[in-house]
Amino acid sequence: MAHVSDGERDRAVELVQQAYADGRLSPAELEQRLEVALTATSSHELEPVVADLPDEVVQLASTGGRITRAGDWHVPRRLRIESEYGRVRLDLSRAHIPHARIDIELWLAYGGATIILPAGASANADGVRTEWGRVACKAAGRQRPGKLHVHITGELPYGRLTVRSARR
Repeated sequence: MAHVSDGERDRAVELVQQAYADGRLSPAELEQRLEVALTATSSHELEPVVADLPDEVVQLASTGGRITRAGDWHVPRRLRIESEYGRVRLDLSRAHIPHARIDIELWLAYGGATIILPAGASANADGVRTEWGRVACKAAGRQRPGKLHVHITGELPYGRLTVRSARR
């Protein structure tokens, strides 16, 4: 039985709270699910709490072209980007981000990615693996209360990742 991580617990709590805010859960159901999520000791105990709740992953893919998002765009809670040779640029500085935390998965063989954070946001790119590439995270790594936190994972065997805050 796998021990539940803080990230799994946080994800479950966020999904339950969002489902309540969307009108999918009653106050009693919210209370019951939060209690189970916060006291779960294994991933197995956590599964029924979120099994029927939507946790959509938006996927963007390109073989050799660019993937760019900038300006006033809606950022999903989970974003998966795949590119063989292309470049990725995600500018979150003016985007609509309804979540306190977003997860970005990058699967870039030879391309590079730049992620620009809004002021005060933090990021953790420790889950990104490279072989000959590099990861440069110039943003705060520790999540701040009430501010966006971006969790980045994936593989960039020959690619580069730069995470920075927006320039003023």
